[in-house]
Amino acid sequence: MPAPEHIRTQVERLTADFIGLGLCNSQNFPSFKNEGKFQEVSYSGTGDLSFILKNQPYQEIYNEILRTNAYNLKMLDGALVQLMYKFEYGILKCHRLAFFPSPDLTEYQNNPEIYEEDEIYADIVMRNIVVFPIRFDFDTTEGTYKEIDHPKSHLTLGQYKNCRIPVRGPVTPHAFLAFLLRNFYHTAFKKHADSISLFHETFEDSIFPSEKLIGHLVI
Repeated sequence: MPAPEHIRTQVERLTADFIGLGLCNSQNFPSFKNEGKFQEVSYSGTGDLSFILKNQPYQEIYNEILRTNAYNLKMLDGALVQLMYKFEYGILKCHRLAFFPSPDLTEYQNNPEIYEEDEIYADIVMRNIVVFPIRFDFDTTEGTYKEIDHPKSHLTLGQYKNCRIPVRGPVTPHAFLAFLLRNFYHTAFKKHADSISLFHETFEDSIFPSEKLIGHLVI
């Protein structure tokens, strides 16, 4: 099971990879807090997570994340990536991994000829694309999770309040970023996959047997 220091190393090396490959144009290297029994790996921005979780228009949420630098990576198309992990005595207690695509792709879709030669834009220039945020959450806090209704590890699509698709277990930074690249920047993924640092560490499964019987994800 990855220790807090290993997760920080993953985020640092993957951030450097994304910079070196030209996949992002702004970034905040991970911060690391070690306060007694608690450890936290997060971004170094100043964003208020409570605002992000409020019932606000997506444009306002995106603008607030951007304004406060509350992200690890800003992709070339404006998408923002957050990676936050909290540990207790070195054991993962919760994480929040989020992808906030730019709410306005008009610039790219109205002028596709400018971007279609660049692999990072190749998958977003079509006009029928509808952007939506993605979030992988993990939380073992007693009273927070509930079998099937609120899985310890789950995927939320589009900020839907009750969208909690069970996930086999907590997701590492490498698995999350590979998931994003493979599915939303596939052209760039095919070109750069061999140049991105590879990590084989995984967390233990947290999924209940009953959750394996319904639609769930293995990341």
